[in-house]
Amino acid sequence: MSDQSFLYWPFFTEGHRSFVPAMKNWLGTLPHFSHGDADESCRWWVRELGSGGWLSHCVPKPFGGLDWTLDVRTLCLARETLAYHDGLADFSFAMQGLGSGAISFFGSDELRGEYLPDVARGEKIAAFALSEKEAGSDVAASKTTARKENKSYIIDGEKTWISNGGIASFYLVFARTGEHPTRGLSAFVVDADTPGLHIAERIETIAPHPLATLRFSNCRIPEAKRIGNEGDGFKIAMATLDVFRSTVGASALGFARRAFDETVTHVQERHLFGAPLSALQLTQGKIATMATDIDASALLVYRAASAKDSGAERVTREAAMAKWFATEAAQRVIDDAVQLFGGRGVKKGEITERLYREIRALRIYEGASEVQQVVIARQVLEGAK
Repeated sequence: MSDQSFLYWPFFTEGHRSFVPAMKNWLGTLPHFSHGDADESCRWWVRELGSGGWLSHCVPKPFGGLDWTLDVRTLCLARETLAYHDGLADFSFAMQGLGSGAISFFGSDELRGEYLPDVARGEKIAAFALSEKEAGSDVAASKTTARKENKSYIIDGEKTWISNGGIASFYLVFARTGEHPTRGLSAFVVDADTPGLHIAERIETIAPHPLATLRFSNCRIPEAKRIGNEGDGFKIAMATLDVFRSTVGASALGFARRAFDETVTHVQERHLFGAPLSALQLTQGKIATMATDIDASALLVYRAASAKDSGAERVTREAAMAKWFATEAAQRVIDDAVQLFGGRGVKKGEITERLYREIRALRIYEGASEVQQVVIARQVLEGAK
């Protein structure tokens, strides 16, 4: 990120301002790692992020973390910096936080002690298993069941589009323990080697990530693996997403900044009709729009993160705005970058081509753009009553 003046906005402390250059310097010391295999790439990134101490920002004290509560501004800065460098680095960091977040916020001390230190060290890979074929954004439609039997639960059903599916050490699974659409859901930790849990299908996408469909068949777990009280699952899922949704916007911001920096360099070096491409007013118009979209995204992302860090119980509206605007803006920025690069912009292996594939999913996962619009509108309308 060539321009770091945004770090001097009032959202940040001196600690935040020193975090970004420290992470950038660390990234510069790493050997080049090929993306030939997404599974192995993610395993490598989790190990490196853990040994580098960066995953300690994903869990609280005294379970391997640096602070008693997760600092959302730091999570956003980490995701923005990592996404600028490498999409799978960002993905790996994000899933360690999201996949263990429910344990951090709502788990018993026993569960925290069992899982979080290993997450912070990069020795366990976390996953968040919420989505189903007929229950993506509509979490209340979940059909996977968890039947109580003595001191155990028996889980049956399927989860799909699960990030880190197939490589995770454990899954945060949300299953139905009652009939009520929301108060009938509960949250559980399921180890990857638990009998009855199978990887039903590996899912390939345009930007390679470890994704899978999980199948649970008579999958028995101890009652102690439940997070919170029975029936708290919906509340736990929404509260966890409330924290991490703004970080999706930060990831998009990192992609957009990388595309922008590459484009600014390109249009000054590329000559057309006897002058740099940057001399054309149409080019300048795109550069101005890209820069403004990036700053607007950053303001929304770090407003949401700062509000949460300042003690707001929920930042549903702010996080939805940040996620929606930043991901859509990043798509526009990257599309303009491809256009200004011309034929080179769509050549496989070029940075702009990679970014073009990587940004698309961010407009869908953790709530598609259209879902964010509904969330924002409901928040506005309810507040106007």
